[in-house]
Formats: sequence, structure tokens, C-alpha cells
Amino acid sequence: MATVRFEKATRVYPGTTRPAVDALDLDIADGEFLVLVGPSGSGKSTALRMLAGLEDVDEGAIFIDDRDVTNLPPKDRDIAMVFQNYALYPHMTVYENMAFALKLRHTPKHEIAERVKKAAALLQLEEYLDRKPKALSGGQRQRVAMGRAIVRQPQVFLMDEPLSNLDAKLRVQTRTQIATLQADLGITTVYVTHDQVEAMTMGHRVAVLDGGVLQQVDTPRALYDRPVNVFVAGFIGSPAMNIKAVPLTDEGGVFGGMVVPLTAEQVAAARADGAAHVRVGFRPEHTELVGADDGGMPIKVELVEELGSDAYVYGTVALEGHDERFVVRVEPRRAPQMGEVVYVKPRVGSHHAFHATTGERL
Repeated sequence: MATVRFEKATRVYPGTTRPAVDALDLDIADGEFLVLVGPSGSGKSTALRMLAGLEDVDEGAIFIDDRDVTNLPPKDRDIAMVFQNYALYPHMTVYENMAFALKLRHTPKHEIAERVKKAAALLQLEEYLDRKPKALSGGQRQRVAMGRAIVRQPQVFLMDEPLSNLDAKLRVQTRTQIATLQADLGITTVYVTHDQVEAMTMGHRVAVLDGGVLQQVDTPRALYDRPVNVFVAGFIGSPAMNIKAVPLTDEGGVFGGMVVPLTAEQVAAARADGAAHVRVGFRPEHTELVGADDGGMPIKVELVEELGSDAYVYGTVALEGHDERFVVRVEPRRAPQMGEVVYVKPRVGSHHAFHATTGERL
């Protein structure tokens, strides 16, 4: 087990001017499960590959357990990586795939057998040890790839979108297995995904990247409740937070006749550079349906998504001459019909405010 530290780690690909990873500062604790999340091109996979030694570090440094590994080859970093495409040898059995790295290290045969059988038991692969990868399902292949990493007993696990090739149901099942396995083994794990639901359900902490820059790193709950800027607020949460730039008054932001109250300090901060607008957001579940005369915001219903335990209403509101889309969660047995107009209010204290220009939280 080990700590991991990025110190101003930067990667600029040849032929480009903008860093793929820009001065990344990140501390990962011993035994922590940290998830790197962000959209395509955010730099999350590049950061992982820098840690693995598969990408150069152009500036800054990377440490594993306080040892500078910035210029070390991958084989000297004591890490094990699980890839998106499994990367199994098709001509080898499951046992041979899991044992291969240990054989290269000239590990005694009895120790290899012991480690492989232990990992197979953890991953429920005992009955498949004599099969070849083509005889396995996608989920079973991914577990073999996990087993190959486990038997090496590395200081750090690195996982690059390991579930993206699995179907939705198997993804949910396998992510639970990975999280449980990591907790049992206690090995420091850095996990990359573009799926924010995966990130929120698996990580002890989640690091959100955009454009190669670390936006926020915190627990899933803190990211959800107090996003530091508009990007994090819009990226974390499904369905996404409703965030709109609206006119700013002394009382707050004006949504189509409804005023979302802001504190005097927030109003002053929003106006600091002369802005006349403020970005206000509220999550779909932080709303209430009210009567037409109760000061709510009118939403014309375009779609109702019934999910059994919940229902999501998608609709539009005319704001400053433009139709803006909103989504709100309602009681499934009180869901409106398409074409109806419903009136919605954010619950008191549940809204978020951001600067209109910088996007920073107020």
C-alpha cells in the first residue's frame, strides 16, 4: 500500500500548445479509492497514464509513497493496471493469464499457484481457470484482468474505464464487486471513468477534471452539495442541475417572474465586476409543485419520464425571450401530462448561486 502525490504534473502532447494535464496537484491517501472523472478530453486518462509511466511528465513530479517515480519506467513503479479492453492473452488459459507477470519475475511455482487460487476465489473464477478468454463473458474477462492485477500485490491499482465495455446491468454488478474488493484488499486505487454515477457510487473521493485542469476534489456528497463552480455543478448529478443565467436584483435571481432569494453577500459578489446577471441552479429533486397563484415558475411539460419510484418532468420556460429547458422530479402518482403547464418552486435554501462570468460559487 502507498500514498500517491502529483505535484504540478503537466503533460503537453507534441504538436499541441494546450496541456492535456495542466499543473495537477493531487494527494491520494494510503488505501484510498480515488476516482478521476470528467468528459472526453478532460485529461483523466492522461493523468492515469502519467502515474503508470506510460506518458511523459513534461513539468512537475509524481511520487508513490514519497519516492519520486517521475522518470522511472512502468516496471519499476510497483503498480498494476486494469485496462478498458481487458488486454488478455487469447492463447493462454485464465490461470496462465493471471500467472504470467509472476512467471516473468521468476516467482516460485508454488507461490504462483497460491496467489492465483486466492485471487480466483476472491473473484469467483475458480471454475474458469482452465478456460481461454474467448470462452468467457465480458464480465468474466474483466474479472480475469482484475485477478492478474491482484496476484502481483502492487502498491497501487490503476483502472482505466474498466467497465465501459460491459452492458448496463453488468456494469452495476461489477462496480459493486470492485468497490468491495478494494475495501477488502485495502490497496490504494486510482480509477478513471467518464461516468459520474460510477464515480459517485465507488470513490472515497472524486477528482473532477475539465480541460486538463483539476476543478474540485472531495467526497461524493460534498461535490453534490457544494460544487465549487458551474462546471462541477452541471457535471455531477443525474439528471443534471438546472443552471441558468438570470437577471440580478437586490433580492436575488429572477426566473420568469419568480425570485430565487440570495443573501446580500452573494448579491454583492455577483455584482463585483458590474454584472447584471447571476447564474442560479437547483437540482431536479429540490423542487415543489405549487399552484398557479403561489409565485412559482411556469413550465410547459414536453416529456414525462416515468421510472417507477420517481418521475422526471422535462419542459421549457420562456426566460428573456428564449425557451430554456428545465427538468424537475415529481411524485410519480402526481405526474402531469404532456402539454400541461405546471408551476415549480425550488425548496428554500436548496438553490446554488454562481458568478455569471467566472462561474465560481458565490
